[in-house]
Amino acid sequence: MEIINLCENNSLVSQFMSEIRDKDIQQDRLRFRANVHRLGQIMAYEISKHLDYKTIDTTTPLAVAKTNVISDQVVLATILRAGLPLHEGFLTYFDNAENAFVSAYRKYDAHDPNKFDVKIEYLACPTIDDKVLCLVDPMLATGLSMALAYKALLSRGTPKHVHIASIIATDQAIDFVEHNIPNENLTVWTCDIDHELNAHSYIVPGLGDAGDLLYGEKL
Repeated sequence: MEIINLCENNSLVSQFMSEIRDKDIQQDRLRFRANVHRLGQIMAYEISKHLDYKTIDTTTPLAVAKTNVISDQVVLATILRAGLPLHEGFLTYFDNAENAFVSAYRKYDAHDPNKFDVKIEYLACPTIDDKVLCLVDPMLATGLSMALAYKALLSRGTPKHVHIASIIATDQAIDFVEHNIPNENLTVWTCDIDHELNAHSYIVPGLGDAGDLLYGEKL
């Protein structure tokens, strides 16, 4: 498994990460969504460097040029609901991608608010056999939702390569993914890595509840 942290080198990613973490700036919900969308675009661009390409003849008004185009079929898979703006960022760059959606939510123990199971309820997905699967979710906290979503997607085939993309990941989640997503062709992409989970399994310092910041608080 390869881990790529885009904040290891300064770029616009660092600027956008500063803004989405800032508790005052993130109150502007439109700006928060826009920054998540832009980070999705940047991650898609970086992932595109790791895909396979083929050379084709492209006819211009004056002659024929040799150009390289992606030969891989990309499937963009997203965990609802927080993953949607990140997914849209990816889709603006991988505009010929197929799309998949998985619902996953935390079901908390009625007697202990710090204990929960992750439930998968919905899956809409094309075949992923021999395709490049990009599985995106803003927060990779424990890794459990990601692993369960991947397991559900495997009912649609075996991908050629898996790219997991999150805005913030934790050391614990990366370790969990490595041991629970059995695919030797696996790359984990993140815009930053935080090193702590609190008692409620939220990332610290993190940025808060990504879904609530994107769409408003849920009951």
